[in-house]
Amino acid sequence: MVKFIGKRILQMIPILFAVSVLIFCMVRITPSDPVASMTKGKKISAETRQSLEEKYYLDKSLPEQYVIWITHAMGGDLGDSFEYKQSVNSLIAGRLPTTAQLVLMSAVLALVIAIPIGVISAVRMNRLTDRILSVLTLIFVASPVFLTAIALMLVFALRLKMFPSFGSGKTFVENLRYLFLPSVALSLNMVALISRITRSNMIEQLNSNYATTAIAKGIPYYQVVMKHCFKNAVIPVITVASIQIGTMLVGAVLVENVFALGGLGDILIGGVKSSDYPVVQGITLMLVTVFLLINLLVDIVYALIDPRIRLE
Repeated sequence: MVKFIGKRILQMIPILFAVSVLIFCMVRITPSDPVASMTKGKKISAETRQSLEEKYYLDKSLPEQYVIWITHAMGGDLGDSFEYKQSVNSLIAGRLPTTAQLVLMSAVLALVIAIPIGVISAVRMNRLTDRILSVLTLIFVASPVFLTAIALMLVFALRLKMFPSFGSGKTFVENLRYLFLPSVALSLNMVALISRITRSNMIEQLNSNYATTAIAKGIPYYQVVMKHCFKNAVIPVITVASIQIGTMLVGAVLVENVFALGGLGDILIGGVKSSDYPVVQGITLMLVTVFLLINLLVDIVYALIDPRIRLE
């Protein structure tokens, strides 16, 4: 198992290197001047401009800037923000709890809803219940996350006043109420996809020979469904769920912006607008790293479930 984990970690290194180069190049495509963003467009002397460029290594060539940034990043230093005049590490540390709680709530909510829907749809295949659930999931998967977020805000926050329309709480428990609507908005796409995958896998298992044999032997139908078919059907769902949780990190940026939650999404979008290179580079690299770590965790779970995977 240690050799397997080590191999997977080594495979992450070239991916992170390629992504870091891509991130570095993409943030510099924008024509805006980072020095002008720092000074809010005010006129500055040539000496002041030179001092700012030297402080943030903007006077160096692009390859030199990349080497300096990635070297510091490997040491845990993501640089200092042009806009906030503080380290990107401290910005991330202050905003990460809100984003992490939002993604965690959304993932749990999605799995709790999606898997039972998929199982019920499979068991009631081609019946009224299955058709209603299929239509609902199609609506969920077709709705963009930002549009869903706005609709939920208009109905449940502004109209019915059941939940806050923006901001976040001061404690974890208080935050649950503030994050409920954003979590629903972020989870619906995942609910649609996971439920449909669960349904198709469950139908395949229910039509398999071993399930037919078990039913013929008189084993109660619910035992065949939950103890045999479900265990086999849920394995592919793990893969899809891990990818969707990673994708939620991107969707969280949009949802946080709609609900003004004050998470990583706010400073990331602000960083893009103001050409705050360290913020955009640092947060994006962190999100990619988290995505890869989630996939590593899934690989480990797979290896524990099926030892044959360790030999790959």
